[in-house]
Amino acid sequence: YSHGIVSDALTMLENMEHRGACGCDPESGDGAGILIHVPHLLFTDEDLGFELPSPGEYGVGSFFLPKGKKYAEIKTIVEKTAATFGLSLIGVRNVPVDSSILGEASSSSEPDIFHFFFISEEGLSGKILDRKLLILRKVANHKVVEVYPEFKHDFYIASLSCRTMVYKGQLSSMQVRAYYDDLRNEKLESAIALVHSRFSTNTVPRWKLAQPFRMMAHNGEINTIEGNKNWWAAKEQAIESDLISKDDLNKMIPLFNSTSSDSAVFDNILEFLVHNGRSLPHALMMMIPEAWQNASHIQDYKRDFYEYHEALMEPWDGPASMCFSDGTLIGGTLDRNGLRPSRYCLTTDNRLILASETGVLPVDPAIVVKKGRLEPGKILIADLDLKKVVGDEELKRVICNRLPYGSWLDDSKVDMSDLNLSEKSLPDTSLPLSKRQTAQGYTLEDEDLIIKGMVNNSKDPVGSMGADVPLAILSRYTQHIANYFRQQFAQVTNPPIDSLRENEYMTLKTVLGGSSNILERKKNTVKFIRLESPILDKKNFLKLRFIDHNYFKSTHVDCTFKADYNDGDLKKRVLQICDQVKEVVKSGKNIIVLDNTQISKDIIPIPSLMITGAIHHALVAAGLRQKASLIIQGGDIVETHQCATLIGYGADAIFPTLAFETVKALHAAAKLESVPTPAKAVNIYIKALNK
Repeated sequence: YSHGIVSDALTMLENMEHRGACGCDPESGDGAGILIHVPHLLFTDEDLGFELPSPGEYGVGSFFLPKGKKYAEIKTIVEKTAATFGLSLIGVRNVPVDSSILGEASSSSEPDIFHFFFISEEGLSGKILDRKLLILRKVANHKVVEVYPEFKHDFYIASLSCRTMVYKGQLSSMQVRAYYDDLRNEKLESAIALVHSRFSTNTVPRWKLAQPFRMMAHNGEINTIEGNKNWWAAKEQAIESDLISKDDLNKMIPLFNSTSSDSAVFDNILEFLVHNGRSLPHALMMMIPEAWQNASHIQDYKRDFYEYHEALMEPWDGPASMCFSDGTLIGGTLDRNGLRPSRYCLTTDNRLILASETGVLPVDPAIVVKKGRLEPGKILIADLDLKKVVGDEELKRVICNRLPYGSWLDDSKVDMSDLNLSEKSLPDTSLPLSKRQTAQGYTLEDEDLIIKGMVNNSKDPVGSMGADVPLAILSRYTQHIANYFRQQFAQVTNPPIDSLRENEYMTLKTVLGGSSNILERKKNTVKFIRLESPILDKKNFLKLRFIDHNYFKSTHVDCTFKADYNDGDLKKRVLQICDQVKEVVKSGKNIIVLDNTQISKDIIPIPSLMITGAIHHALVAAGLRQKASLIIQGGDIVETHQCATLIGYGADAIFPTLAFETVKALHAAAKLESVPTPAKAVNIYIKALNK
């Protein structure tokens, strides 16, 4: 432990000022901070007015409270909440700060900052005490916001632990040391330091969104964040833990604020997994897996680990250089594509320095033992207990071999090739193709430009750069429901991904099934069917539609409604279908085929995207979503954007049946170029959708 570690880390932060940001007010940064060990020497050197036990036997929290408002009332809520979990608030410290350096924006939202000190009445310490403090933090936050909803952005617990603490705020890199008097005190010592300056892109700057968070700091963005949040909401109600009681879990939920930044949400889930028994690297390997599906060089034990956990949790994907610490381990990892830089060096005086670039701290080359860069999907850690630096290969070999994931997969995984092809077939319809196309909203452009273009060119048609089509909400014409949705882009530039040249890092493989409890680790925890792509051909769809398996059971749900134009019929029918699906899931069916193709003169389809989203959220609300997979048999699915929206709103697999019929009709009319058979034409169309 030394103050030099903290001082050097702050120097690194200041030297990387160009990586942070500020608004038109140069004295109001987007956010910056530092994570260190609990500075026991600093606290014992002060006259706190109360006595502290030994390090690790008390927890200290950095509390942000609304400026000059309701301090006594909030303190009472926190104190009473702590008592319910066997924790005692033994004192509060007013954190000394220099507010004069703040700009107008950061000053207007500056909180009152306090350190709250807690001890366990049962004498808990270390990781067990930290778990109690996690529960306290979650529940206390819910209770304060419940009583004072106007403080939902102003009351915030930056950290609460017996091992680590965070100093941060809506500051620039140069302001952190100057703002917090503690950071200039020689008595403040730590063996670790994690610093971060924020470039706010998708959320406005706030004190609470500054980094580091409680366990990590993140350079990049989680592009899949909306899906990650939605799928976590589906998992939450089914969670059971060996380390946290069901009653306490229910009080903690929801684990994150859905309006928080992607990094804040990631941190909340990461620490939850760690406090429920997984090591920090293990949890990170679940959330940010390396590219393994198409990697020929990867070891079998790693492949088994990643495939098993894929059925538990979907990847949190996007450009990411992630640094992390729980007080014992500190390290960094990169996303599967390696789209953010991370450079490191190890010195003879046992310092591991890792940053977004080299040269952030002056180091004598004579003392450098090793230096390099993190590669895509790799992890590097320093273990303070073992007193050693552990590289990616050694670390993953240990983690992946702790449990027999390979043999568990043998009992859990079902490949499509293992399923028998049913002799049953889809029902015929008396309506001609043209009428069904009209009923499903097809246009001549869909047939001539989209579908025909996809088959002739083996890819999605490309038009001019940019989109000059009026927004669907402003159009005078009937629009496909998917046209009302657009992909969210961050306000930063990322390099384009070439799915062919970077095939090793890209995959369409997915699963049906999974696990109802993400925290459970034992044989038969997961059961899943492996799909090479979410787009199903007719053969694989029939296998799933009429599946004969001792675990997987399918059912067909008609997603049409009577077109007699009675007001409210559509909404009434959607709610009726949602109730129907909930009942069949409760009865044990776990593959649900949603079909909007069974139409007639008086029966019309419910848009597949509408019914998919409605059923997905109905199952989430009922705590049933993890028990079933949704396959969409849709007549209104033509192009890649429509498939993407379906997957984004809850579909697990898609069978675009009417599009396949249209492809075959185009082939029969000799409108396709150099395609020998209808089956080949359909395969090319699927390839174009996948691409």
